[in-house]
Amino acid sequence: MAQVAIVMGSDSDMPVMSKAAAVLDEFGITYEMRIISAHREPDEFFEFASTAEEKGFKVIIAGAGMAAHLPGMFAAIFPLPVIGIPMHTKSLGGRDSLYSIVQMPSGIPVATVAIDGAKNAAILAAKILAVSDPDMLAKVKAYAAKLKEEVKAKDARLAEVGYKNYAK
Repeated sequence: MAQVAIVMGSDSDMPVMSKAAAVLDEFGITYEMRIISAHREPDEFFEFASTAEEKGFKVIIAGAGMAAHLPGMFAAIFPLPVIGIPMHTKSLGGRDSLYSIVQMPSGIPVATVAIDGAKNAAILAAKILAVSDPDMLAKVKAYAAKLKEEVKAKDARLAEVGYKNYAK
């Protein structure tokens, strides 16, 4: 049974949303990835959203561009956390998506990450699951330690080669 649903309104969102899947894979979190349009197939959307809890999903990660209704519509129906990923758009650079997702009405929260921030959405999902899963908490802590070591290694490289030669 999948713990996280990754949902997008279009296959054009796949390059971004696949980054969330890769991080969930790294954490060993099971997920189901779907393309469901709240606007073009509302019946299918409502069926998925209204049965997501009973299917065992604990978190929904929803990516959306332009009008960006998908995360908010999930939050209106699904009683557990929804994480919205605003997609970069040609017309307004994703600001339209960001504003649509982050400006939810009182009582219908959507945790919102940066434009195209799928990796952070998956890390946030892992942290949400870690609240009640000690093994996941250990994985989240190990991930943070790995990030710290990566920064230390980059700093050491900078010291070794000197700032001016770093890019080489």
